[in-house]
Amino acid sequence: MQVYLVGGAVRDERLGLPVKERDWCVVGATPAELIDAGYRQVGKDFPVFLHPETGEEYALARTERKTAAGYHGFDFDTSPKVTIEEDLGRRDFTINALAVDGQGKLIDPFGGKRDLDKRLIRHVSDAFVEDPVRILRAAKFAARFAGLGFRIAPETRDLMRTMVASGEADALVPDRVWKETETALAGPNPQLFFEALRSCGALRVVFPAVDALFGVPQPVEWHPEVDTGLHTMMVVEQAARLSDATEVRFAALVHDLGKGTTRLGDLPSHPGHERRGKQLINAMGDHMPLPRACRDLGLLVAEYHTHCHRAFELRDDTVVKLFERTDAFRRPERFELFLLACEADARGRTGFERRDYRQAAHLRVAFAAAAAVDAGSIAGEHEKKKIPEAIRKARVAAVSAARSQDQSP
Repeated sequence: MQVYLVGGAVRDERLGLPVKERDWCVVGATPAELIDAGYRQVGKDFPVFLHPETGEEYALARTERKTAAGYHGFDFDTSPKVTIEEDLGRRDFTINALAVDGQGKLIDPFGGKRDLDKRLIRHVSDAFVEDPVRILRAAKFAARFAGLGFRIAPETRDLMRTMVASGEADALVPDRVWKETETALAGPNPQLFFEALRSCGALRVVFPAVDALFGVPQPVEWHPEVDTGLHTMMVVEQAARLSDATEVRFAALVHDLGKGTTRLGDLPSHPGHERRGKQLINAMGDHMPLPRACRDLGLLVAEYHTHCHRAFELRDDTVVKLFERTDAFRRPERFELFLLACEADARGRTGFERRDYRQAAHLRVAFAAAAAVDAGSIAGEHEKKKIPEAIRKARVAAVSAARSQDQSP
């Protein structure tokens, strides 16, 4: 029995990146032998075991054979005769098809070290086309490693286009799409994930409402970049700079979805896009397992981002209504995320990337004043049916006083 460190741990170590988890490949062993040695089997589709002391994953070397469409349509061979080279040959990219043996020797049958040096994300073999999830993974790695200069190899991008054209990408299931998307959103340069998907045609398959934004014009006086899809990518980029919260980055992605359904006669204006955007976000949430936090913030930003942008123009009572409708008094931490997403929207325009978003500061001042109103004391001074209006009036008065002294504008 031989044990090899494989995959991402080898890749990241060679790139000088912190290794977060280590995966191991076992050659020349059977499930029974590992169980007898104290390993605990956890894999369902193929034998994966947890080390009795470290808890790290150990998988038997295996080969794969395509038997049906999608990423579940595979048969596996995990016999002790499978070599480490054969196991590496089933992997997606050469930079992941690396192994290190017990003596520290690098096993690199497909030029992974060369591609690390060249900063290329290249497929191992033409069997790449058999698993549509690899389209998502290519886009994810392109975003994750963009800061190191990595790019998808042209021939790999061509295979991705072929998979989309053949309908293989249609077999992607919503759960897996969201899993890879969520990882990309949480990482660096999330906008590059969506741009990579669009470059091969896959964005139209997995996020059609986002893809529909490209080519849709906006008023040039407010959006020098004009194209709504380009604007959306710029907003996602800004959101990643402003916040690590996945829900802020997701809200940035979906804040303008309604603009993709604007009637041609209304362009480049987009009347009612906020309401239409909410419908599309709900449809997306019905289709894939969006976390509640992402879905809720996305809906709030889609509906109220234009209110935030017009903060200085709103009446005091309208500002209080904004706080109420965004549930800011009960969820102040989410209201802060809402403001960050709106700031990303404002900065996600050509020439506005570093401009101060004073509306957010203005609303923070107003909200602090409204939240400081002692609702309990007011409740004790009024009949039950008059309490809500009395509290609202006090909050409006507090907001009015705070806004009159605010120097944000």
